Amino acid sequence: MMDTTSPCMQQVQEAIRSRRSVRAFLPDAVPQRLIERILESAARAPSGSNIQPWQVIVLTGTAREALCQDIETAALAGEPGQAEYAYYPRQWREPYLARRRTVGWALYGSLGIQRGQTERMAAQHRRNYCFFDAPVGLLFTMDRDMEQGSWLDLGMFAQNVMIAARSFGLDTCAQAAFNPYQHLIVKRLKIPAHRQLIMAMALGYADMAAPENNFPTEREPVHVFARFVDSLP
Repeated sequence: MMDTTSPCMQQVQEAIRSRRSVRAFLPDAVPQRLIERILESAARAPSGSNIQPWQVIVLTGTAREALCQDIETAALAGEPGQAEYAYYPRQWREPYLARRRTVGWALYGSLGIQRGQTERMAAQHRRNYCFFDAPVGLLFTMDRDMEQGSWLDLGMFAQNVMIAARSFGLDTCAQAAFNPYQHLIVKRLKIPAHRQLIMAMALGYADMAAPENNFPTEREPVHVFARFVDSLP
């Protein structure tokens, strides 16, 4: 029987449970070797036939700043962009709509943003484009001829990045907000045409004094989403 009280198991549990989407970071630099260690750990993620379909672009320094400026300028100019895939359902329904609204209003409430303050909401959304001031921005790409199974593989890899980051005292925020501006990103970073931007991620040290990092996000209890079957008729 597995000992769930062992220090190793407790550390894993803490890394998973303490992961959250951080939306304000300290300016403290993250050493490249530490980023490499996180990615090395994350690369142990499973993938079908071990094909490891993910690629990562690590943005720091002036490269990160220049790309962020390009995207924020486009957003401020009213350029809507064009995402290559739909991240969210095209038609919202319950229970997903209620969950989305709950976390959205929790975020805005932590910042004192009221209903109807659309410009303040838009300004908060634009903070995505500076990686919420995180010193490191990660862009995850994958070859376009990969199928749905590889998207699952990349998701598991990205989760490993987030959990590994926690084990080193760092925080993250997985981001789909960059996707509508993939044309700018592809051009600026000279990403080959056969690769597709899947997601972005902010990486750094959380600013825990920021109110947007201090509201709870609930999770449904196991009995809501799990069905246990031990026999069949």
